[in-house]
Amino acid sequence: MQSTVHLAGDPAQQPAAEPNQFLRFALGRESYAVCIEAVREILEVGQMTPLPLMPGFVRGVMNLRGAVVPVIDLGARLGLQATAIGRRSCVVMVDVPVTDAAAQPMGVLVDAVYEVFDATQGDQEGVPRLGTRISTEFIRSMLRVRGSTTVEIDLAKALEQTALAELIAHHHTTH
Repeated sequence: MQSTVHLAGDPAQQPAAEPNQFLRFALGRESYAVCIEAVREILEVGQMTPLPLMPGFVRGVMNLRGAVVPVIDLGARLGLQATAIGRRSCVVMVDVPVTDAAAQPMGVLVDAVYEVFDATQGDQEGVPRLGTRISTEFIRSMLRVRGSTTVEIDLAKALEQTALAELIAHHHTTH
């Protein structure tokens, strides 16, 4: 008599993974992605009011239906080249967690927005120790998208309020 053993990792016994949706966009010539759950809306680049004495990654503030919202140049924040505003540039409105119960709306300036795509957990890989253009502290995962690999940005870490406040304060003391 032959018995069949099903291991915990047996794909035949696992429920199908629910796909997560991601927004893919450009910073410079590279593609990056964020989880769509953080994205509120995508806007054309409109009038931004520059703020004096701010580091280069703070592009200013904009009026969004009566609310003043800060706009962060995501490329500059991640140590890449600052975004040169062009016809495809967009401001991606995101919610950045401030506490467990509250979120801060913030605009993120990117070079272009490409698509929303689905990825399952099987499409996500760990963060490599070397070979990334941005600090690994800002990378949540690596996503396989139609045969290529795209970096998933950890917006909560990249736009963390305390870290941004420290960078702004440091900029004030050095300039």
